[in-house]
Amino acid sequence: MSPAEEERSLPLPERWPRASKFALSACAAAVAELVTFPLDLTKTRLQIQGEAAVRRDGAAAGQAVPYRGMLRTAAGIAQEEGVWKLWQGATPAVYRHIVYTGVRMITYEHLRDSVLGRAEGESFPLWKAVVGGMSAGAIGQFFASPTDLVKVQMQMEGKRKLEGKPLRFRGVHHAFLKILSEGGVKGLWAGWVPNVQRAALVNMGDLTTYDSVKHFLLLNTTLVDNSVTHSVSSACSGLVAAVLGTPADVVKTRIMNQPRDKQGRGLLYKSSMDCLIQTVQGEGFMSLYKGFIPTWMRMAPWSLVFWLTYEQIRRMCGVSSF
Repeated sequence: MSPAEEERSLPLPERWPRASKFALSACAAAVAELVTFPLDLTKTRLQIQGEAAVRRDGAAAGQAVPYRGMLRTAAGIAQEEGVWKLWQGATPAVYRHIVYTGVRMITYEHLRDSVLGRAEGESFPLWKAVVGGMSAGAIGQFFASPTDLVKVQMQMEGKRKLEGKPLRFRGVHHAFLKILSEGGVKGLWAGWVPNVQRAALVNMGDLTTYDSVKHFLLLNTTLVDNSVTHSVSSACSGLVAAVLGTPADVVKTRIMNQPRDKQGRGLLYKSSMDCLIQTVQGEGFMSLYKGFIPTWMRMAPWSLVFWLTYEQIRRMCGVSSF
């Protein structure tokens, strides 16, 4: 058998390992995103309400805050806009995770196994896991930032309708085209700096924690590489990711949702640092944790669904455990 024929006879994951891992992680992420998306929508609405810069700008003068907590926000969306509105923006969110999760997973594995040199069956230094996780998250989010921008803006369309404002978009593709026509290619990456910062922090919590906890358990306890170990590791990763990522997520959401001039410049905030300062000065430090409960409640099941699905899909397709 010639080398070419021998290569063609290999299973798909062995012939194209990175492409296969990209596809598998994207499928697992899509499942996790659809299951937990209503919590993401609730989180976004909570992060926007009571925005000090909007009150000062006069855009919301005399308007009462319609929702207060997580449950009342979710119930209000379902009652006033319809239950299916809890999934408004889900399409660009799935697009985003296909790009974001696919890129971050293969990037992290490449950095971990080839660049940072983790040996099989040995402990992996925490600082290396942190470097790998933050780098993978930043790279993945940079590529996925346009889809995240569309997702955030579409999640606010239901609220705009209730306030009597005209809807900005007819659908996902119209949103992409409108943002592109108004701000150019650069406009698609509006808010990418806090977006990348958030992704780096979230992945330091998610990828780093999951990988570190999982291999610590395998090396130092009687647990084996099964669903129990994956569940414990994903629970830890969801909590740490929520604590580290929520402040940057609040800043990212507000910058992406702010109105813009004809040149695509934000009318409320000059930069992510300006947004951070205005938010803390106008609403207090804890405003950076607006939406923390739904963020945590979403990240915990998201991590659980994603990691369990991803590990099982890898196993069924003959790919080694993460």
